[in-house]
Order: sequence, then structure tokens, then C-alpha cells
Amino acid sequence: MNRNPKEKPARIEIRVKPADKEKIRRTAEQCGLSTSEYIVQRALGYAPKTAQPDAFFHFYCKRCELLNRELSPETEAAALRYVENDRKTDQTMYVSGINCPKQRAYQCMMATKRRYGKPGGNVAYHGYQSFQTGEVTPEEAHKIGLETARRMWGEDYEIIVTTHLNTDNIHNHIVINSVSFRTGRKFENHIRDHIELRQISDAVCLEYGKSVIPFTHFYSNKKAYWVQKSSRLTHRDMLRRDMDETLSKCTNYRAVEYYLKTLGYRMERDFRYDHPSVIAEGWQRAVRIDRLGEEYSKERIRERLLENQRKPELYGIVYPERKRKPLLVLEYEMRKYRRMDTVTLLFEIFIELLKICTGNSIEQRNNRPLSPLMRAEVRKLDSYMEEYRLLCDHHIESPKELLSFQENLSARISELEEERYALRLKIRRVKTPEEDTVLKEQCKEITKKITPL
Repeated sequence: MNRNPKEKPARIEIRVKPADKEKIRRTAEQCGLSTSEYIVQRALGYAPKTAQPDAFFHFYCKRCELLNRELSPETEAAALRYVENDRKTDQTMYVSGINCPKQRAYQCMMATKRRYGKPGGNVAYHGYQSFQTGEVTPEEAHKIGLETARRMWGEDYEIIVTTHLNTDNIHNHIVINSVSFRTGRKFENHIRDHIELRQISDAVCLEYGKSVIPFTHFYSNKKAYWVQKSSRLTHRDMLRRDMDETLSKCTNYRAVEYYLKTLGYRMERDFRYDHPSVIAEGWQRAVRIDRLGEEYSKERIRERLLENQRKPELYGIVYPERKRKPLLVLEYEMRKYRRMDTVTLLFEIFIELLKICTGNSIEQRNNRPLSPLMRAEVRKLDSYMEEYRLLCDHHIESPKELLSFQENLSARISELEEERYALRLKIRRVKTPEEDTVLKEQCKEITKKITPL
């Protein structure tokens, strides 16, 4: 059995009598394990127990359903009178268990692990499901979360579903035991499981008439994720921005290639290939243009270029600037100055001297655009300048002053967040729409104060 996917498994052979082999096989089958899995667990000191029949699990699930039923209004009202913390009130109202009672979920999950001899490794998995602001009520969100968890893991795993109301977006948290109570196998949590969970969640939301986010390839490079998390641009982000600029000003493939070249890119594969790609200075590998998104496929680019051909403003004639003036132009200027009288000539000389003194004599030229790598460095320099301005504006001159400033800022943010949380608690218990609107506006005002901090 390979417990670490990255580690190559070793092979051990043993010799037993045919009768002993059959006995081991029957015992492993009763425990719901393969023969090799059973032998490995016994060798490691575990004692696998016999798997229960399906009737036992049916009875167990029914028992959990009975324990998770909502209290009657009288009992619930009596219980809430003893509860003083509002946060606890919300948690007790929207917490449910699947295949385990919510009051003893931890004990049941740990008992399952001990029963199959798998107490180590990943003890549980945590998922979440959020909804658009104002789209669902807490009751609807909790039902959607329960249905999603049942379809995904309900047949084999113990699950806890809780609905949180502490933010503007109502969301569910789902905790799944890593060991199956039915088979004893551990949930491995592959990427395909993530995709399946999203598909099930979308299907349940659509059944309840809620909106879903269009499916996208949300698994990308981890490095790109952290680059975007730090408010920077990845190579693909820079190329996507430059491609938008290029496609807004070009009418054919040759023009696109030339425009990208002026922006600092080099075509590794031009548009004669099915998958054109570009690379810039400092990049380790080329980037295929069609990997930037559906709008950048070769067919879609061709459609956008054809649309540009119908725009008359892209056909304006722009004469290139000459490095040297033609001889006819120089002769014309000389004749013009010779025809001037003394006063006019002195005035022209005076104007040229003023241009030199004020710096206006410098000819404005269209400099070559910076390369993507240089533009990234410029953005980094801009962030450094913002940090420098912050230090100057608050007269911070030592690490001790900076640490004190950070502590004061954190305290101010925490104070505003507590004030906003108190308003959100009041929003849950409003009785009129007018009061709800006023409280939400107050929350927005506090959010505006927190954002610049």
C-alpha cells in the first residue's frame, strides 16, 4: 500500500499455507479491506474491525437524522433565553450533521478513525460555499449546503454543515471526516473532486433558482496566484493588457506582429501557425496567445481584426518622422529668412533664445515603449514611492515609530470592524425595511473608512 503518492512503494513477499491464505482473505473481506491492506495494518499494530452490514448504517443514518431535527418553537425559545451570546445563538440555529449527531460530531469522527486504525494524516477536510449578497436567506443557504454535502459525500463520510452570517455574503462551511465510516478508506481530495464539488454545488443552486459563477479553469500556477495576491501583474496579465491595446489599433496579422514588436515582445511563432506565441526579455518561456482566454483564440482575433477594418479612423495616414530634413525644405527656410527685414529677424532670434532658456527647444519625440519587464519594475518603483510618501506624511523616522504606527492602525481597524459587526447583528433582527436600509448604509460608511486603512 502506498501511503505517500510521491514515494515509490516497496514490495514484500510472504509464504503461507493455502488454508491460512484463504482465512486471511476472508477476514480482510469482512473488514472491507484488500488482503495487502489488511496485512499492512496488522503489521503496523492496528486491529481492523469487521465492517458492519448495510442495515447497521441505515439505522445509524436514521438515528442521526432524528438527533439533528430542529427543536420545537417552545423548546427553542426556552433554550434561547439561557443564551446571552448572539454569536452562539446564530451558530446553534444553523448547524447540522450528516451521518453523525451535531452535538457529538468530533467524538463520532474520532471513533471512526480509531475503528479503522487511521488516526493520523489529514484528520478532516474543510470546504465552503458562498452566495451573492442578498440572494438567499440563512434557511435557504443552509438547505443548499446540506443538499450539496449529501450528494458529494453523504453515502460514506460524516459531515458537519454550518451557515455563517457574520459577513455581507451568507456562506456555508462544510467539514468532512477524512475516513469513511462505511469502508474505512480515506478521502484523498484530488483536483477532480474539487471540480465535481463545484458541479454539484452549481446544480443544487440552479435547482433552488440561485445564480452561479460561469465555470472557468480556476486551477493555475501557484506562483501566479501569489503574484496577483500581492497586487502585481503576471506575464500573462501584462500580455493580455498589451493584446487588448494591439487589437484595438490593428487591422491584420502583420500589423499585430509589428505592434507587439514595438511593445517589446518577440514572436516565437507568428500567425502562420495554429498557436502563435510570444516571449519578452526576462521571460523563461514563451506564452501562447490563445491561452490568455477565449477572446484571444486565433479565430476570435481574426474576427476582431475584420471588425477594425470597418472603422474609418484606423485608416488615417500618418507620415513617419524623417531623421533629416530634405534639401528642398532647407532651401525654402533659407530663402524665407533672407527675405525677412532686420526687425523680423531679430524677433525670430529672440523667440529661439526664449525657447532655449525655457527648455521648449527640445524636440518632442515618440520614445520606444518600455518592455514588459521594465514596466513591471516601474510599477514596483511606484509602490516603493507610495510607501516612502506614507513614511513622510506621518513623519516616521525609525523602526520603533513604524511599529507604533502599525499597532495604532491595527487597533483602529479592529475598532471599526467590531462596530460594523455589531451593526450586522442588528440587521438580522430588524423589523422594518427602513431600519434595514439605515443599518446597511451605516455598514457601508464604516467599510469606506476601513478600505483606505
